[in-house]
Amino acid sequence: MTLTTTAVRDIPPIRHDEAMDLAAAEYERFSALLHGLAPGDWETPTVCDRWDVRAVAAHVLGAAEACASIGENVHQMRLGRRVQRQLGLGHIVHGANEVQVRERAALDPAGLIDRWDRAVPRALRGRRRFPPFLRPVRIGFEAPLGRRPLGYLIDIVYTRDVWMHRVDICRATGRQPVLTAAHDGRIIADMVADWAATHRQAFTVHLTGPAGGSYTRGSGGATLDIDATDWAWTVSGRARGSGLLANPLPL
Repeated sequence: MTLTTTAVRDIPPIRHDEAMDLAAAEYERFSALLHGLAPGDWETPTVCDRWDVRAVAAHVLGAAEACASIGENVHQMRLGRRVQRQLGLGHIVHGANEVQVRERAALDPAGLIDRWDRAVPRALRGRRRFPPFLRPVRIGFEAPLGRRPLGYLIDIVYTRDVWMHRVDICRATGRQPVLTAAHDGRIIADMVADWAATHRQAFTVHLTGPAGGSYTRGSGGATLDIDATDWAWTVSGRARGSGLLANPLPL
């Protein structure tokens, strides 16, 4: 069988309407995962530094509540800046993440799930209706992403974050994540295009599994064969990468 290889320049960007469809589907999959966790799963350590499964869920909940409310978003950013300085964290996003986890630390699993179920429709509504005049405003992301529009955060980053933490929880608890070409493969392809644009090296990557695909940039570059989720796991910094995989894509 001949595999089709796609040039990264031909991967279509995810526009707002498609982004919101992907967000809705990803929230639904994360919801199903939370509802399916066993009581003993919640205290299982994850690859995320100092976070067990409950803390990861608290972070994702906090991000959803920030999407749902501008006031909550401002609160997390303002307090996150202070926490970032206190703990010597590299970027304000890590301070905001810490705030999200701390402020939801008293919630038990049932409370987390209940808050999540109530937050998701409001988060989607907030993201769908984010003011168009604010979308082009550029903000700073972690290196090597640099300064990008707020629309990139609203449409792309929030969904990638939920997706990656769904994988984190699945791997921590010994579950296989639900993966399809139409949903997860589209998210991965967009990540590949973003990753390629940050390091600009020639390559051919063959990503295997349900979310996989073959992608190329330029000619004469290295060739890589790896499972699609393992690729995301590595470039996000969850595993040490070498060669092409040493080029990061913060998730």
